[in-house]
Amino acid sequence: MIRTLGRTTYDGWAWVDVYQLDRHGDATARRALFLMPKGLRPVKVTPVPYERRCRPRSGAASVTG
Repeated sequence: MIRTLGRTTYDGWAWVDVYQLDRHGDATARRALFLMPKGLRPVKVTPVPYERRCRPRSGAASVTG
């Protein structure tokens, strides 16, 4: 959650700004949600690590068959 917006709402409800996260934990979109803060609960999800990328070293000779 980024912040609570100051919009007038029904009692017990709120508008909040949030980021939508991908499986790596990176923000992919920003959203505004209308929700009951009393019903929020933390979720613990371990992000999936990025796979190691193999890049050839600069100056390395390429071998062709």
